Amino acid sequence: MTQNVRVRFAPSPTGPLHIGGVRTALFNYLFAKKHKGDFILRIEDTDQNRYVEGAEQYIIDALNWCGMPFDEGVGKEGNYGPYRQSERKHLYKQYADELIASGNAYYAFDTAETLDFHRKDHEAKGKTFIYNWHNRLKLSNSLSLSDEDVQAKIDAGEDYVIRFKSPQDETLHLKDSIRGDIKIDTNILDDKVLFKSDGMPTYHLANIVDDHLMEITHVIRGEEWLPSLALHYQLYQAFGWKAPEFAHLPLILKPTGKGKLSKRDGDKLGFPVFPLQWTDPKTNDVSRGYKEDGYFPEAMVNFLAFLGWNPGTEQEIFNMEALINAFELERVNKSGARFDPDKTKWFNHHYMQEQSNDALAELFKPVVDAKLNDIANETGSSLSNDIDVNYIALVIGLIKERATFISDFWNLSHFFFTAPISYDEKASKKAFKEDTKAILSQILTLVENTEDFTVESLQTSIKGWITEQEIGFGKVMMPLRLALVGALQGPDVFDIMFMIGKAESIKRIDAVLNIL
Repeated sequence: MTQNVRVRFAPSPTGPLHIGGVRTALFNYLFAKKHKGDFILRIEDTDQNRYVEGAEQYIIDALNWCGMPFDEGVGKEGNYGPYRQSERKHLYKQYADELIASGNAYYAFDTAETLDFHRKDHEAKGKTFIYNWHNRLKLSNSLSLSDEDVQAKIDAGEDYVIRFKSPQDETLHLKDSIRGDIKIDTNILDDKVLFKSDGMPTYHLANIVDDHLMEITHVIRGEEWLPSLALHYQLYQAFGWKAPEFAHLPLILKPTGKGKLSKRDGDKLGFPVFPLQWTDPKTNDVSRGYKEDGYFPEAMVNFLAFLGWNPGTEQEIFNMEALINAFELERVNKSGARFDPDKTKWFNHHYMQEQSNDALAELFKPVVDAKLNDIANETGSSLSNDIDVNYIALVIGLIKERATFISDFWNLSHFFFTAPISYDEKASKKAFKEDTKAILSQILTLVENTEDFTVESLQTSIKGWITEQEIGFGKVMMPLRLALVGALQGPDVFDIMFMIGKAESIKRIDAVLNIL
């Protein structure tokens, strides 16, 4: 590629960014970085009626959290700004006029009532009303009216729109990087409105003009824009501009594989569909986000990459650098990609294991402090709620293999921070037998007499005694674990004892002896 690659992500600030939009941004970002190009964020906010306060900043925050910072855009002004369409609206009228002058567009004065009448009339006859070559000379526009009549209407201030004049009896040969060659019969195309009566461009005109002026080389967008490809391609032709290369990404489907993934699916099945938590400014309704649900951005990026793309190998784990190196548009699928909530958790579990214990401890510490504070308030005890973060890191090293989210840590590790106040009933029936008290009394003596309180020393002492007494390991280890944890869960018993210390181990064994 000789020309510098420039791609754009162009969302509308009408609410939170759906993960389908994040996936579109990701594929644009990967393609740009693969080819040492530029990734541009353009905010398409010409429809002020649908503008939602805070949505623009949400989009920027989401891209940054995902590790996809844009090179140019709002707040990062380059040489092609401004990057909000609302600040570019002075540009578009001249291009609409240019299309009229070249005969590729025309003024249309039809009222909403007239068009509605024609639609209903066609429906009654079992037809669909299309405003194009077969009826435009019968309607009120600059193709059917004289130049004088047209000018008179404009001078009188009559409302009009500017429509594209789609050709008759032609076949368009279009190319899509993902879908290959596409043929379109122009006779089925309608004359789309390019400029509205309120003086604002439609998406189609603004989009093409902006892409041209920003020197966009590749348009990578969702397949919902595929029906617009013919018009956009014709607009490039009409202006005499070189069209960018187009690529239309497949839909992200519901977990069932039927239909487009929506927020309702996430609410129903218990997973977010937005990267960050979103609070609706009008209703104050809160929508869950992947960040707040405990997903790592690397995990989200990795699973999103596999929604519609595959590397052609068995490899599934890709950090951003590896994705950039491996990404090819030609390896993006045409068919929809089924969203699998369990697979997203699988990715998060993997990235959890790759995090350093120290980094995870910093994230988990506020949870520990809050939990201990709650327990102290409930029980009236004086638990320390300022646990050393280095101790927390050691605990995480013992339990994180079984965790998918940081929110899993407390249930896996609470006994490292506070003694059990009750014992699992089912486990107690299984572990506590007639001779358990005598056995635990012997274990307590061994613990009290252990000077070098290490994992190795405790193992040697207690396992040696069990072997000497010819007792089954379960008869000793189950009640011992129950005394320390309150349930038959957790990492190695000797690791737990070493971590909580000699005094606390004695205290917990003694507590069980008192209730037996």
